[in-house]
Amino acid sequence: MYPTETPRQSSYQWARSLSLLSSYGKHVAKHEQVLVVNPNHPKALVCRGYALEKLGRYEDAIASFERAIALRPKFALAWQGRGICLGRLCRYEEALTNFNRALKFEPNDYRGWQNQGKTLMTLGRYKEAIVSFDHVLTLKPDSYKAWYNRAIALSLLNDLQAALTDLEIALKIKPHSDYVWNYRGVMLMKLGRNEEAIVSFDNSLKINDRSSNAWYGRARCYAFQGKVDLAIENLRHAVRLSPRLGRAMDSTDANFYLIQQDVRFQGLIQEIESQKGRSFDPRRED
Repeated sequence: MYPTETPRQSSYQWARSLSLLSSYGKHVAKHEQVLVVNPNHPKALVCRGYALEKLGRYEDAIASFERAIALRPKFALAWQGRGICLGRLCRYEEALTNFNRALKFEPNDYRGWQNQGKTLMTLGRYKEAIVSFDHVLTLKPDSYKAWYNRAIALSLLNDLQAALTDLEIALKIKPHSDYVWNYRGVMLMKLGRNEEAIVSFDNSLKINDRSSNAWYGRARCYAFQGKVDLAIENLRHAVRLSPRLGRAMDSTDANFYLIQQDVRFQGLIQEIESQKGRSFDPRRED
């Protein structure tokens, strides 16, 4: 039995409410049962597609969305889902085409503008992405994700102060977002405001103490200040939590150029190098 749609409930909300009824696997099975009885049920096909997407079965999800589109060509939610799956498969131009089509049929769906903006950003079209995020904020001014994504696009255009302003707005809306605090720290660090950046990374770690990016950001700030011991201590935490980060580091890492010649930093790099050829356990104690 499907819930009744109301004028206030967008098709996206309708589908999302269904997706919360059970685990995604059971959700797929449920809609497949409906489709056995009625194989031409567009809403069941779309809900099945979103559940398959959550399970990582992107090709199957796309097929489900395409069946819904064949039955109802103006079904914005189906175009949206198809775009999401194409994005997961790194087919970004195709994904963008689908998001554009969805917005043609449902121009007041702020999530559609959000998806369009993020895809444009992935394609390096930052100014266009900002326009999309502006559309989101016209429809939903309290979307902290739109302010956050807009900040990223602005920072990629080197408008760091404007990016910082957007992050401040995002944090007023969502003060307990560790990744927004982290990105704020990055902006402050780029602006040369290292003490404030450390406070921002600290706030990120209060929310999520396993954020390798925040530990790494703190390490960079301390390195810029010439505080070698603190830089190394924080860098150790970052590498423990993110082995991939450790594998990407070497003695010429530009983020630590001020302390590269210090024997303590060189010793840490040697430790990291020794881990690159074998399994790295982030829970390991020194």
